[in-house]
Amino acid sequence: MQGIVFLGDRKLELRDFPDPTPGPRDVIVEMKASGMCGSDLTPYRGSPPQLPVVRGHEPCGVVVARGTSVTEDEAPTGQRVMVHHYSGCGRCKYCLVGYAQLCVKGGHLVYGANANGGHARYMLCKAHMLVPLPDEMSFEEGAAVSCGTGTAYLALKRLAVSGRETLAIYGQGPVGLSATLLAKGMGARVIAVDLSPERLQLSKQFGADVVINPSEVDPVQAVQELTHGEGAETTLDCTGQAPARVNAVKSAQMWGRVCFVGEGNTTTFEISPDIIHKQLTIYGSWTFSSVGQAECTQFILDRHLPLSKLLTHRFTLDQAEHAYKLFDTQTTGKGIFLPS
Repeated sequence: MQGIVFLGDRKLELRDFPDPTPGPRDVIVEMKASGMCGSDLTPYRGSPPQLPVVRGHEPCGVVVARGTSVTEDEAPTGQRVMVHHYSGCGRCKYCLVGYAQLCVKGGHLVYGANANGGHARYMLCKAHMLVPLPDEMSFEEGAAVSCGTGTAYLALKRLAVSGRETLAIYGQGPVGLSATLLAKGMGARVIAVDLSPERLQLSKQFGADVVINPSEVDPVQAVQELTHGEGAETTLDCTGQAPARVNAVKSAQMWGRVCFVGEGNTTTFEISPDIIHKQLTIYGSWTFSSVGQAECTQFILDRHLPLSKLLTHRFTLDQAEHAYKLFDTQTTGKGIFLPS
């Protein structure tokens, strides 16, 4: 089979790999959709990797083979599945509740980063990583839930977003757009902030009540003016960029709640006036559990949320170079590879 490998410095290639063979507790999933995530851009732009692996950590497909110790009940042949893209020891308290990325034994695998991921025809993973995909949800939507959309959902749960509140979301990439869609499903009033006019237009389609371009107005002042001078009850940063993180803190009201999901970089805050004296609660939220992944899927289906609108571009594997160049412009919605 062929899989997409990052070479660093915005270079990649479609490399030949042997078709995977399952070990005793493994399964083989034929990829039907594999999503592109904003966190892919750091290794795509960065230094050449020490370990070239198949990229793609938003895998969704069909079970086609299983190891000798995996039962038919665990992984039926032909089952539609998402993949929770982490694997840990399987025995510690975090692994047992579906948070393998928090494994206390360390050395957990992140499929698509230090183990082969979904940007290929087939993916080998552990049986416990499978999350059933309901028939009502497309493979492409399932791929979105497998990282970006699921990440947004668990962040909103951390913030306890509800219809009583205004939520300011900094960044309207695939995670931020997902947060806009999901927060509207939770009843919140949403203020969407982004530098890209294209993405702000998408956020309107997703139900954002107000959109703000920080290149045109001061976003903190704009949020305050929209909230009677108080600031938003909840704010969410999906960018990982220092200015947006600071603005997320500054635009939260007294006793407000702030969540960071954007990865990387460092940020400096004025601790006393911006955090302590405002009595803020600040959360960090790192993706989701396998249980949360399934819950997010059901939330979307129960509320008939149009997640398919997030999927703006579809590619075959041999279009990878063009796909990532386009995604690197940070003007699009979700890009999806269709490996099969």
